Amino acid sequence: MNARMSASRWPMVGRDEDMALFTRAWADRSCQGVVVCGPAGVGKTRLAEECLAHAVASGSKALRATASAAAATVPLGAIAHLLPADVDLSDPVRGFDQVAAALAGPRGHRWAVFIDDLHLLDATSAVLLRQLLDARVIRLIGTVRTGEPASDAVVALTGPEAVWRMDLGELSEEQTDQLLRQVLGGPTGHRTLKHLHTVSQGNVLYLRELVMGALRAGTLTRRGMVWELTMDLLTSTPKLTELIKARLLAGGPAALPILELLALCEPLPLADAQATVSLDVLTDLEGAGLIRVTTSRRRTTVQLAHPLYGEVLRAGIPSLRRRTLLQHQSERTLAHGARRRDDALHLATWQLTATGTAEPGLLSQAAALARHAHDYRQVVTLLEALPETHHTTATRLLLGEAHSSLHQFEEAETVLARACEAAENEAERVVTVRARALTLLLHGRTSEALSVNDWGKDHMGSTIGKKAIQANEGYIRCLTGEPVLGLGLLDAMADLEAAIDSEHILDVWLVSALCKSLAMAFTGRAADAAEFATKAYATHLRMDQKALFQHPSAQLHGLTVTLTETGELEQARTTGRDAISQAVAAGSPANYLWASFFTCRTEFIAGHLSEARDLCAEAASEAHSQNVAFATRLMDSVLAATHAQMGDIETAEAIVAESLAHPMSGLFRGEERLGEAWLHAARGDLAAARSVLTEAASSARQGGHVTSEALLLTDVARLGGAGEVTERLAELAGTCDGALGQARAHLAAALAADDPDRLFAAAEELEALGADLLAAEAATAAATAWLRTGETRRAANATTRATICARRCPGARTPLLAAAETTAPLTTREREIALLAAGGASSNDIAAALHLSPRTVSNHLQRAYGKLGVTNRRDLADILRRTVGDLHAHVE
Repeated sequence: MNARMSASRWPMVGRDEDMALFTRAWADRSCQGVVVCGPAGVGKTRLAEECLAHAVASGSKALRATASAAAATVPLGAIAHLLPADVDLSDPVRGFDQVAAALAGPRGHRWAVFIDDLHLLDATSAVLLRQLLDARVIRLIGTVRTGEPASDAVVALTGPEAVWRMDLGELSEEQTDQLLRQVLGGPTGHRTLKHLHTVSQGNVLYLRELVMGALRAGTLTRRGMVWELTMDLLTSTPKLTELIKARLLAGGPAALPILELLALCEPLPLADAQATVSLDVLTDLEGAGLIRVTTSRRRTTVQLAHPLYGEVLRAGIPSLRRRTLLQHQSERTLAHGARRRDDALHLATWQLTATGTAEPGLLSQAAALARHAHDYRQVVTLLEALPETHHTTATRLLLGEAHSSLHQFEEAETVLARACEAAENEAERVVTVRARALTLLLHGRTSEALSVNDWGKDHMGSTIGKKAIQANEGYIRCLTGEPVLGLGLLDAMADLEAAIDSEHILDVWLVSALCKSLAMAFTGRAADAAEFATKAYATHLRMDQKALFQHPSAQLHGLTVTLTETGELEQARTTGRDAISQAVAAGSPANYLWASFFTCRTEFIAGHLSEARDLCAEAASEAHSQNVAFATRLMDSVLAATHAQMGDIETAEAIVAESLAHPMSGLFRGEERLGEAWLHAARGDLAAARSVLTEAASSARQGGHVTSEALLLTDVARLGGAGEVTERLAELAGTCDGALGQARAHLAAALAADDPDRLFAAAEELEALGADLLAAEAATAAATAWLRTGETRRAANATTRATICARRCPGARTPLLAAAETTAPLTTREREIALLAAGGASSNDIAAALHLSPRTVSNHLQRAYGKLGVTNRRDLADILRRTVGDLHAHVE
């Protein structure tokens, strides 16, 4: 089903709990009905319709009506069609008796009456419905928009003593994610999800219209597996525009001037808002929920209450009026002295929007402010308006960095090449060489990046300048497969740190710090890497207002990798997710891409394949669409490997074939062949898979990537080659920090020996680290080995542990898991008795409850013990507690 079709009827994501509460309330015969309350667009009617369907399925017959302001002017106008035609309501008492008698059916029969927009119901209709409720002739299902006035009769009808109230709010970001997955048929990128949720503010109706508009306009498209917005572009729909216009009309004609001004210039100081309209108008707008007034310290500002209000208002402002409004606001700001830090940015933006130009000095100042707010698109807009004759090395560097941060590499290279040529002193040459080399590297032009750096060597006279260029080469070597050589060159950072307050040194140190923490992790120095990455992050946060190099969250990339290699997988996952959130909030595509990939790799090592797949699909999608040639092949490789380990051979084949068009980068050297190897394994050719992995591990070893070598050799062991790699993995475990290397070595040795005791111990060790897939495989291998020796109880215990671990790796279909020889499942009766026993019931109590003899209960319990690999009730309770939600795996 395509997205356009599936979007025609949106599911009730996030409303399952509400429906469960309604089901219980409806089953309670003392409940006379339910009223679904909430603001416009949160899905009240949709949920109420589901409630009505449940009522009908429970035996009620349905009647439905919609109240409206027009119908409210006529008594019984909204529900007249529900009443018997021959009833005379001129006598209310007699008329009510006739309506009740006509609606009454067979004994126990009830009507479910659904009234949409109950708050608009006329008083006569409300009184009649209340009487029918009290007489238990009907049960009511209705919707009420919060904040809307209602008559006393309607209030009485919907009071808590009469019906149960269900209050709905906006969707959370998690619920928005679930909804979009169902509607679009696939994951939405973190950045797109954040943007859609922020703009819609969780309003289901607004969200639906935004998504439908973006689909029709082609700005929401599927890149590979992931749905992404093009440059955060959202297109409204006529229905959404109409809804918002109707909402804005509640402010009245007197409010239009301030609403238009806010749409162009928000947030506004309260004094400027009062210069446009009276305080009474502002008070009414705040009360109507159209504006939001915020006080921070001594400053009070006014802004629109919803992002979409501004979009609709801006679309309706004629160009001359727009120009007039912006010029007047510029004059007001200048009259106040333009003293606030962000006034220059506002003035430049307003002048540029109004006239297409602005004073050059103001544009440069505003661009610097936009950069330090990490608004790279705004930087580009401002500096592309700067006349060429007013550009300096500093402005070209700022513009080039912004283009690079947006992955606009060709534009960045053009600007930065010009900046290099125009550099007038050593400090300018240092910063331009650093920026240009990194841009070329990310564009996949490594040799050119090194050539630019060599040019820098030839143009440095001071010691500090030469050290900066040395560090620059160091980070290039670290990222391109030579971490040992790179770390040696990065020793120059110690000298740079003393001059870190100099802006031309600061950015060299920051990018070198990120790469140094990565390289230390690559070479097995994870403990040192964690300490250094933490220091680099703190330094980047402290110096962010002076730095040009990306966002401080970039330093979290090194920490994510480091924590993964030490075996602190949960902390690595948390750090990676934090980096993603920070990158999305900062609007930094570069950080977003790399945070997604490094977190994906953590999930891949943990064996959480669905999470790894979605994150890697986001990173690969961004890399392909933005032509980030560096490491695209690596991302494709990991993505293909996740699909192969989940048994999706067709998709893995397509990704591997596409990846061959991209060069190997050297980042995580050797791991560029993971996809190829696991594709062979998924096809059943384990020998070919081991051969690819062995070659890849040899490449990693040559480059000094000991952690990548350990990962690749562990996969050789998982695919039947444990005896070939055990010795080398033991050597690597002795040279690498952290528990993950040790656990991998123990797993390989246990697989080589086919020793169930050692395999089970390895499973426990790996599970404690969070490496759930490896733990599941080790436990499965232990169970298989014990079954061969007839130790069924221990085999059952291992199988249970494998089940627990594998549950955290849904979809995994690796050879070791597929080779499992499982023990017999629990029967329904055994499961029932086991649950009661685990809950503390004695055998006699269970026998009485199930009408069995105590002996029969004891026999069933002993068989359950044997199948689950336990010997007493305490262990039984522990096993069942850990397998909550997956007990069906043990039931026939």
